[in-house]
Amino acid sequence: MDQTYYITADCLISGNKVFKNQKLIFEQHENANAFLEEIYSRFGITYSKFHKMDQLCKLGFLSAELLLSGKNIGEKYNEADIGIVLSNSHGSLDVDLRYAKTIKSGASPALFVYTLPNIVIGEISIRHRIKGENAFFVFKNFDGNFITEYVNNIFENSQTKCCICGWVDYFQEDYRALLMLVEADNSGENALPFTTANMIKLNQQDHE
Repeated sequence: MDQTYYITADCLISGNKVFKNQKLIFEQHENANAFLEEIYSRFGITYSKFHKMDQLCKLGFLSAELLLSGKNIGEKYNEADIGIVLSNSHGSLDVDLRYAKTIKSGASPALFVYTLPNIVIGEISIRHRIKGENAFFVFKNFDGNFITEYVNNIFENSQTKCCICGWVDYFQEDYRALLMLVEADNSGENALPFTTANMIKLNQQDHE
């Protein structure tokens, strides 16, 4: 592989903290649900479907909103040139369990909609008009090496020119999201080579 790709933006949401491009931009001690709602309000995000989403989708949606703020990827790339590759350790188990509880009294269609983890990709894609390669993987732990290899592969073997990738996990108010924007362009002041080592470093920034 001759082409070098770069992480041109990153967003981490975990432990009541929000980091954008390795800088802490928001912190508030609330329970997980209230914290996500506060992020939505604090950053002036408006999207009518947000309040209907399950918590996993809210977490991924907010991470993508902050990640892509100011990047104008819709102007820079065609819809089919933008990919999304996400992973987590619980799939959609949080809403699966809540949906299962409703079956005895009448299954909830509003919850059933979210009983697939890749629905978060769909929500992000609708919001940002993304129609490129996409995949959602479930691992026991964050696997930076797999994500690096997979994303490099779709860059090399498809029309992908830009990719949102990372980790979005939510289970019983335990949550963590790390999203990265990967491009061939390294002109951004925060651009980092797209390597496993840099992904691991970004994933650890809230513990430094």
